Amino acid sequence: MIVIGGGLGGLSTGCYARMNGYRTHLFEMHEIPGGCCTGWDRGDFTFDCCISWLLGCGPGNEMHQIWLELGALQGKEMRHFDVFNVVRGRDGRAVYFYSDPDLLERHLLDLSPADARPIRDFCAGLRRFRRCLAVYPFLKPMGLMGRFERWRVLASFLPYANVIRRSMAVLMTEYSARFTDPLLREAFNHILYEKHPNFPVLPFWFQLASHANLSAGVPEGGSLELARSIERRYRRLGGEVTYNAKVEEVLVEDDRAAGVRLTDGREFRSDIVVSACDGPTTVLELLGGRYLDEEYRRLWTRTIEEPGMVFPGYVMLFLGLGRPFPRGEPCTTHLLDEETAARLTGIRHPSINVQFRSTHFPELSPEATTVVYATYFADIAPWRALNAGRPEQQARRYRGETVHTRPLRHERAYYAAKHRVRDTLVTFLDERFPGLRDAIVVRDLATPLTQVRYTGNHDGTVLGWQPFVESGEVMEEQVKKHGPALPGLRDFYLSGMWATTGGLIRAAAAGRQVVQFVCRDDGREFTAHVDDSAPPPTHTVIRVRGHRTDSEQGEERT
Repeated sequence: MIVIGGGLGGLSTGCYARMNGYRTHLFEMHEIPGGCCTGWDRGDFTFDCCISWLLGCGPGNEMHQIWLELGALQGKEMRHFDVFNVVRGRDGRAVYFYSDPDLLERHLLDLSPADARPIRDFCAGLRRFRRCLAVYPFLKPMGLMGRFERWRVLASFLPYANVIRRSMAVLMTEYSARFTDPLLREAFNHILYEKHPNFPVLPFWFQLASHANLSAGVPEGGSLELARSIERRYRRLGGEVTYNAKVEEVLVEDDRAAGVRLTDGREFRSDIVVSACDGPTTVLELLGGRYLDEEYRRLWTRTIEEPGMVFPGYVMLFLGLGRPFPRGEPCTTHLLDEETAARLTGIRHPSINVQFRSTHFPELSPEATTVVYATYFADIAPWRALNAGRPEQQARRYRGETVHTRPLRHERAYYAAKHRVRDTLVTFLDERFPGLRDAIVVRDLATPLTQVRYTGNHDGTVLGWQPFVESGEVMEEQVKKHGPALPGLRDFYLSGMWATTGGLIRAAAAGRQVVQFVCRDDGREFTAHVDDSAPPPTHTVIRVRGHRTDSEQGEERT
């Protein structure tokens, strides 16, 4: 089996393929594993740009088993904040979104007693979802379940049918309109950091419930270390990986995937090809747009270009600060005024998320220092216009070898926009944390074009298809119809972000599930086992003191 792409979807596919006896060779165009799940060094600081929460990092759900099978969590400390996110209004008022429904209810009632009815309704639904998480299926796709298995899954959901139905039937934009307090009306839309206009209530309850159950924290070592842990598991299982290797074509013979050709002209033959790289690149370039039925062709060529069908990219500012800032909260969404938002190129919604990242990953910066991570959802089009058609990714010689992800030269207008965004965000933060500007030791700013250069992802997206809209729903229906494959092409499969919808756990689960389809097609019985090379993860709760002490903000560990 050849696997294209060394992100979490590709690494997961390789691990499960090895567990089931397939010889595997993984090709990754970058010099390191992880794809979007990554970080990089600037001086003595490591800037971690991915994990703010990891679904399944704690027990009591099927997601957790997948991470243990991949060796992602063993030997690490899982860190959990009791506040999932803080939303600060333009007037300075703040909503602390505790994931514990009792704490959340008390806090919200203190803020707005007049909204008691929708507050109690939301927190009651959150309590139900905490119990519901244990029955959510992740280990086996519905398309491979027998009649009894499907009946058992459906039966397990019966006690929660009403709350799930309600959570799917109402958009959060509609639900939040029930509040009379103007801050609550806005804040509820930003629980998940950014505004998601097409999300129903379900993902908000699911996320907060996972967080309350200590199954949505952050792993010690951060994002790149998580990817490296899975890569080490893959290598221990006997898998082969080649970096700086960009695939330019999937070789097809008699309507069967027969291998790959790299950009340097080398060809590698295989019995099976699994693509876990960028979806549009796979179907439209590596396969030349062949093997698409009418639904798939519309999805990959027209629906994908419609607004809101694909997750946007991010603009990300990192600051390495030479001293502690104890008032900095782990995670806060700030609602912006129109003037500030207008200075942030490509911004989708007038808000930014600010994380004092050294509370998440203290090991990634020197002692008595701080890492700030400020982000916003950004469309790539304004950044592309500023770049005036210059290449977004290009192979270059570096230290004697060809690499595909080195920095490129851009137009002056592009750099000017980056400087304006950086200065706007630093000014915003310095006003709230005096002395921050003078404490900056290192800094870095990435745009959606940076994401394209690092990963090749369509329009710099970090998550692929949007769930709860036409694109994600069509993809799910096509997978039910064809499996993670393309009609008319044998021995070829899709894995990773573009074969599903959602975050890192979905990409990891996609690797498990695609190998289950491969085993079915080969007449093999699928098998998987937990990695026992290190002890189970431990868990630490970090209490954000926030509004409970009024003037003092920080954290304490228990």
